[in-house]
Amino acid sequence: MRFGFLSTYPPTRCGLATFTRSLAVALADQRSGPAAVVRVLDPAEAPAPAAEPEVRIAAVLRAGDVRSQRAAARALNACDAAIVQHEYGIYGGADGDEVLSVLEALRVPVITVLHTVLHQPSPGQKRVLERVVELTTAAVVMTDRAHDTLHAHFLVDGAKVHVIPHGAALPPRQSLHRRGTAPTILTWGLIAPGKGIERGIAAVAALRERGVEATYVVAGQTHPKVLAHDGEAYRDSLVALTRRLGVEASVRFVNRYLTPEDLAGLLSAADTVLLPYDSLEQATSGVLVEALAAGVPVVATAFPHAVEVLTGAAGMTVPHDDPHAMALGLEQMLQRGDDRRAARRHGSGLSWPEVAERYLDLAERLRAEQAA
Repeated sequence: MRFGFLSTYPPTRCGLATFTRSLAVALADQRSGPAAVVRVLDPAEAPAPAAEPEVRIAAVLRAGDVRSQRAAARALNACDAAIVQHEYGIYGGADGDEVLSVLEALRVPVITVLHTVLHQPSPGQKRVLERVVELTTAAVVMTDRAHDTLHAHFLVDGAKVHVIPHGAALPPRQSLHRRGTAPTILTWGLIAPGKGIERGIAAVAALRERGVEATYVVAGQTHPKVLAHDGEAYRDSLVALTRRLGVEASVRFVNRYLTPEDLAGLLSAADTVLLPYDSLEQATSGVLVEALAAGVPVVATAFPHAVEVLTGAAGMTVPHDDPHAMALGLEQMLQRGDDRRAARRHGSGLSWPEVAERYLDLAERLRAEQAA
């Protein structure tokens, strides 16, 4: 089975790129050959080869470039099945509608992974997503809530829709966890407005007022698009906030892109992960899945994916824009102590090899149906 992918891809630094690399490499370890990736690029972004031997860059797709749309379709049609990552913001046109031209030209079975399923889509977003699913052989969402939202707010063929969870890296067999003098709270990812880190800092200040000393680690570089447009203004505002609240000694910024080894070390040293996101509609969070796979309990604002999976030892959700409630949740998690196996058991993530097996089974079934 030869898979083609349509997605951003490293060295582009975004969640879809990381997702695609993880899935493509995991599929190559199953009953699948090397993957061909059609890499979605910004107009000014330079092409680059894949760093992994299991993956080759077969073509690029650029916004507004009709020739690249045709080349993308040709490259994907040369494979046995195509896996398309859908996110409104990565494709050109109104609400990313240029992806439709590529989908309309595909003749192989197409699995489209829907990363954003909105409760209140604009008319354009609704039209585009409904057409994407119409042109797709199978559509994948990653949570039951996203499945329900898709059926409630979009006109789609329910028989096409499948739930396959987000994958996670396998945690190390031996934990590197070392408890410090103060417990450690971790937030990581590409830093940008909307991540709610200012609320996390305020929650750490509220914890101190309650007599709880903790170290808050904010790890990750500024999102490249934010950096290009606004520089480090958001990060600088966060640093200034730590000074105003008197917690600059308790908040540590790790300003670099995290390798898998970096992340494993940070997770092994964390007592809890904090996801203070602003979004009310985040259908899927790779950060949430990775934290649970590592067995680290999570405190998160009540976005849909968190509400679905954070129960018991896995963690808890708190109201949006409420640092006091966040502080109370963090205090409760920290008082539970380090029970990583219980947290991992209550999490809902699958390893990337398990996820790849599900995609491979689905693709083989679709190809057999198409050939019948």
